[in-house]
Amino acid sequence: MSTKLLLSLIFLCFTSLAISQEDPKKEKSLEIYGFVMMDAGYNFNQIHPDWFDVVRPTKLPAYKNQYGTDGNTYFSVRQTRFGVKGYLNTPLGELKTQFEFEMFGTGVDAGQTTIRLRHAYGELGKFGAGQYWSPFMDIDVFPNTVEYWGPSGMAFFRNVQIRYMPIQGETRLTFALERPGASADQGVYSDRIELDDVKPRFKLPDLSAEYRYGKKWGYVELAGILRKIEWVDQGNSPYDLSGDAVGWGLNLSTNLNLGKNSVFRGSVLYGEGIQNYMNDAPSDIGIKNNFSNPNKPILGVALPVTGIVAFLDHNWSSKFSSSIGYSYVGIDNSDGSSPDAFKKGDYAIVNLMYSPVERVAMYAELQYGKRTNFTDDFTSDIVKLQFSFKYNFSHMFYKNSK
Repeated sequence: MSTKLLLSLIFLCFTSLAISQEDPKKEKSLEIYGFVMMDAGYNFNQIHPDWFDVVRPTKLPAYKNQYGTDGNTYFSVRQTRFGVKGYLNTPLGELKTQFEFEMFGTGVDAGQTTIRLRHAYGELGKFGAGQYWSPFMDIDVFPNTVEYWGPSGMAFFRNVQIRYMPIQGETRLTFALERPGASADQGVYSDRIELDDVKPRFKLPDLSAEYRYGKKWGYVELAGILRKIEWVDQGNSPYDLSGDAVGWGLNLSTNLNLGKNSVFRGSVLYGEGIQNYMNDAPSDIGIKNNFSNPNKPILGVALPVTGIVAFLDHNWSSKFSSSIGYSYVGIDNSDGSSPDAFKKGDYAIVNLMYSPVERVAMYAELQYGKRTNFTDDFTSDIVKLQFSFKYNFSHMFYKNSK
């Protein structure tokens, strides 16, 4: 099925509109793009084997030697990407569509090289629908690095949504209704059978919005999200474990042009019950003790989260550039969290990129991550040295203007 899909896309790209892209009088109709990428590196420390080629503090050991041995070499092509964009002029404005996938497996395919959907999105005028960047996140904060997962303290989530964009351009305003969803950390009570009968319920979509003010110096953006999370006890135990929580968050982000050759990318985020919108954070809901009530001895609460990103991208010349920066994510754990629950993560990177010719780039990158547990005083670190080779491709097809 996946192979047939890929072949069909390539056939469509090369047979639907075989017209030269050099004539400015012809309107664009279809673009194919992507890149082939290989990563090779060395893990000086341990990380969950499914995440061998990334830096994720939540996947670092929660206790000594949890993931085997230190010192391992890795190779990967999982960042390789392919995409198609379509353009069509209509009486209601330009119709834009995007279908994009990569080879980095997650979820049930974690650790595998497999097709993974990134974008399946369409936009007509001021309305859009499909899977795309959540308005709560700011993709322009992502630095010029090659570590795949990216800064831990960054909001980063592609979600299925319906969006309305009353203001478009460098300054923009966006509202969206997004697919709801949450995770639950059962903490020290995870082995209690009563919790097996607790199921989530999402009556309402998540509501998100962003406003960006853009100028020649860069931009500043404020985004927010509001969500309702419920869980229902469907068991027959004497305890009532049903409950609900309101999740919310604010995300302030910016790009600042520091002269012609440098860009500062940063964000500060705070919220409760929004961990699944974060790039690398644990559960949205935690357990709070409520022993004074024999019928409801524990409660579910939305866990507060703080995220910080600060990176500097600099061009040394037309062929050499670098990125350096730091990110932090911190959780205010509830009193029912297990002692080895994730408390905070640190993330730092410095690199050097060389582009010998157009569309070819080579990277050398030093990566660092750290995990700190809730109350058992355990920490774990990872240091990685990664070399990446990236080969970009793109082609625009045009059709005659009427």
